[in-house]
Amino acid sequence: MQHLSVVELARWLASDEPPCVLDVREPWELAIASMPGSLTIPIGEITRRLVEIPRDRAVVCLCHHGMRSMQVALFLDHNGYQTVYNVDGGIDAWAREVDPNCPVY
Repeated sequence: MQHLSVVELARWLASDEPPCVLDVREPWELAIASMPGSLTIPIGEITRRLVEIPRDRAVVCLCHHGMRSMQVALFLDHNGYQTVYNVDGGIDAWAREVDPNCPVY
C-alpha cells in the first residue's frame, strides 16, 4: 500500500489511465459528499464484495479522513491487489484542497 495526496489524485484522475477510486464510506456520508465515478462499497461490505474491485488497474481507497480507507488498502494489499493507494486526508482534504464545491462535514 502506498499513500497519495488529494492533489496527486486529482492529477491522476485527469490522466489517460485513471485509477479506480474505491470509496469505503457509509451511504449517509456519500449523500453529503461524493466523488463522481467512484466505486462505493462501505467498509463493512468489502470482504463479501471483493470481486467487484478490479484487479487489472490501480485502486485508490478513499474515506472521510483516511483511516478506514487505510484499513481497506492494507486488506487489499494483503489479498493480492498489486497497486493500492490510500488517499491521505480523505474526502475532507479533497474538499479543502481540490474541489471547494464538495461539502465538508
